[in-house]
Amino acid sequence: MMTMQPRLRIGIDIGGTFTDFVVFDYRSNELHSFKMPSTPDDPSQAVLLGLEDFLGKHDLVTASTEFQIIHGSTIATNALLERKGAVTALITTEGFKDVLQIGRQTRSSLYDFNFEHPSALIPDHLRFEVNERIGPHGCIIQPLDTDQINELIPVLRSLNVEAVAICLLFAFANPIHEREIAEHLRNCTYPLEELPKFFVSPSYEVLPEYREYERTSTTVINAYVSPIVQRYLSQLDNTLPQTLNPGTPDSIRLRVMQSNGGNISIQDAQRNGVRCILSGPAGGVTAAHFLGIKSQIEGEGESASIETPANIKLITFDMGGTSTDVSLIDGEPSITTETHLTGLPIGIPVLDIQTIGAGGGSIAWVDPGGALRVGPESAGANPGPACYGSGEIPTVTDANLYLGRMAEEEFLGGRQKLEKSRAFKVLSRLGEEIGSNPEQAALGIIDIANSHMERALRVISVERGYDPRDFSLLSFGGAGGLHAADLARRLGIPQVVIPPMAATLSAFGMLVGDVIKDYSKTVMLSGDTPMSKIHEAVENLVNIGYREVLAEGVVEKNIIIERLLDVRYKGQSYELTIPLSESIGEGFHQAHRQWYGYDRAEADIEIVNTRVRIIGRLIPPDFTVQQMVDPNPINAFIQKRPVIIDQKNQWQDVSFYRGEKLSAGNQIKGPAIVIRDDTTILIGSGDSAVVDRYLNLVMEIGNIRDDRH
Repeated sequence: MMTMQPRLRIGIDIGGTFTDFVVFDYRSNELHSFKMPSTPDDPSQAVLLGLEDFLGKHDLVTASTEFQIIHGSTIATNALLERKGAVTALITTEGFKDVLQIGRQTRSSLYDFNFEHPSALIPDHLRFEVNERIGPHGCIIQPLDTDQINELIPVLRSLNVEAVAICLLFAFANPIHEREIAEHLRNCTYPLEELPKFFVSPSYEVLPEYREYERTSTTVINAYVSPIVQRYLSQLDNTLPQTLNPGTPDSIRLRVMQSNGGNISIQDAQRNGVRCILSGPAGGVTAAHFLGIKSQIEGEGESASIETPANIKLITFDMGGTSTDVSLIDGEPSITTETHLTGLPIGIPVLDIQTIGAGGGSIAWVDPGGALRVGPESAGANPGPACYGSGEIPTVTDANLYLGRMAEEEFLGGRQKLEKSRAFKVLSRLGEEIGSNPEQAALGIIDIANSHMERALRVISVERGYDPRDFSLLSFGGAGGLHAADLARRLGIPQVVIPPMAATLSAFGMLVGDVIKDYSKTVMLSGDTPMSKIHEAVENLVNIGYREVLAEGVVEKNIIIERLLDVRYKGQSYELTIPLSESIGEGFHQAHRQWYGYDRAEADIEIVNTRVRIIGRLIPPDFTVQQMVDPNPINAFIQKRPVIIDQKNQWQDVSFYRGEKLSAGNQIKGPAIVIRDDTTILIGSGDSAVVDRYLNLVMEIGNIRDDRH
C-alpha cells in the first residue's frame, strides 16, 4: 500500500466555471497552483488536460514518483440538483412508502401561495413495501418475508432499476432485516442476461439514527448519486495513469474530499456518494481553518500565540464563478447534521456552509416589473461572461471589468484576454432597459450581488448569535477579492484576509485535509444512565472507526478520537451535540445556555445519539515564514489606471500592483487594485493593507462604525 506522504500531492476542485489545481512537491517543498476552464459535459477532461499541461511544463515525474490526488467534485451535487441520478427504488416497511412524499409538517415558505414542495426523489411506482416489523427497542415483532424479496427482484429489473435504498422502520435499533434484504439484492443472479448488480444502500450503513424522514431521505440520496459517482471515479482512476505516469499505475492514489472536511479512499467514496455532496466548498473551509492555525488570524495579527488555535475567529467567503459559499469558524469549523439541498434533508455531519447563486458569472437581468436582478442563474464556463468572447448577457464579471477594477490583459496570467468592448456593449443595452448609463448599470449589478452575499453572511453569523465585528473575513475564490472589502464594511468586520492562493484555496484545502470519518447511532438513554453503559455504546463506534481509519493508511499515533453525544431536555424535539464527559448534564446545560440564552438545570435530559469522529492526521504542506521587509511596495507597482471605485460613480486614477511581487511587510493604502494571475483584489478608499509573513494580504477596513463600547 502506498504511503500517506507521496512525492507529489495534488488537490483538484471542479467548479462550475473553472477547475482548480494545487500541486505540492514534498521533495523541493514547492507549491504550484493554476486554473483550467471546466468541461461541464465531461468534468474529467479538465482534470486530465490540466495535469497533462502542468506536468509537461515541469520536470517532476520519474518512474518511481508516487502521486496522491485528492479530488473535490460537483458530480454528486449536480446529479442531485439536476435530478440526473441513477434510477433508484426504495424498499421500506409496509405502510411507510410515502414517508418521502409526506416529509415534515414544517413549511419553509408559509406565506408563499406559489410555493411548490420539492417532489420526492423516488416516484411512487418505484417505492415498494415489505412485510416485516422491528419494535422501537429492536425486538422482532414480525419476521421478514424473504419470498417477497425474491419476487421483487425481477420487478426491479423490468423497471431498469440501478440502485436500491433500503429503509425499514426502527432499523437503527436492529438492522437484521435491512441486512438480510441487502444480502439478497447484492448476491442475486438473474437468469435472463448478464446484468450489473444493484447498488444497494441500506440505512444502517448510511445513517443509523431515528427520525424516519431524514434517515430515509439521506439513504435515498446516497443510492441516487453513488452510481454516478462510482462511474465517474472509476473512469478517472483508470485514465489517470495514462496521463501522469504510464506503465506504473500503482504509483497513483486517488482520494476524494468529503463534506465534513476530511478525505476518504475512492472505494469509500464510491459507496458513500452522499458524503461528497459538498466536497468542493468543504475544501475551502478546511484550508481557511488551516491558515487560521498557521498564522493565527483572529484580529491579533502577529502578536497571537500559535498555542491558542481556539481563538481563531473567521468568517469564510468563497466567491467563484457560479456561486458563493460562506461559513463561520469559531475555534473550529461549524458542523451540522441538518443540511438541506433542493429542499431534501441530508442527516450526515457536514461542514455548515451556506451556498447562494451569486458569483462572477451571475447573470444580470430585468424582471417584468422593470427591476434589475442578479442571479441565481450563471453564465458558467460556456458561454461565460460576455467579456470572455462568447456570451451575450451581462454578468458580475462584466460589471467589474467595465468599471476598470480588472486588467483585461492580465486575466489568468495573460492566458486569456478579456474583451472590455463586449462588456460595454451588454451593459449599455442593460442600462437602456433600466433607464440609466453603463456605469450605473454596472454599479447596480455589483450592489445587488453584494446584497445577496451580505444576506448569506448574516445568516451564518448574526442569525446564529455571533457578532461579525468579532471576526475576520477570510476571502477566497476567483471573484472574492473584488467584493470582500465592501462586504466587510457593510457588516462592520474590521479585517479582511486574502491568502496568496485565494483563487485556488478550495483545491489547497484538499491537500491539508485529514482523513476524517464520522459514526453515529441512536441509543435513547435517560440522563441517569450509568456512565459505563454510555461509554460502552460509544466504544462500539470507536472500534469500528479505528479499524477503518487504520485501513486508510494512517499511522496509529496520528489518530485522534472525538467522542460526542446528542443530548436534549426530555420532551424537546431536537438535540445539541456536546463532547462526552463525566458531567454530561453540566455540559449540556452550558451548551443550551450558549445557544438559546437559558437552561433548565432542574429538567431531566435524554441522550439521543452517540457520535464518534475519528481523525487521521496527515502531514500537510509546510510554509516558509517570510522575513518582513521595507513597507514600500514599489517593486510590485505596475501603473495607475482609471477606475470607478465606489458608488460615487466617479472615475479616478488608481494604483495597480502585481500580487506575485509583493513581499512580507509591504503596505498599500487604498484605493488600490492588486492583480494576481488568477484573481484580483480591490482595496477600497479609506482601507489599508499589509502583507504578512505568510504572504496573506491583510486589509484593515476603514469607514466602519463600532459602537459597542
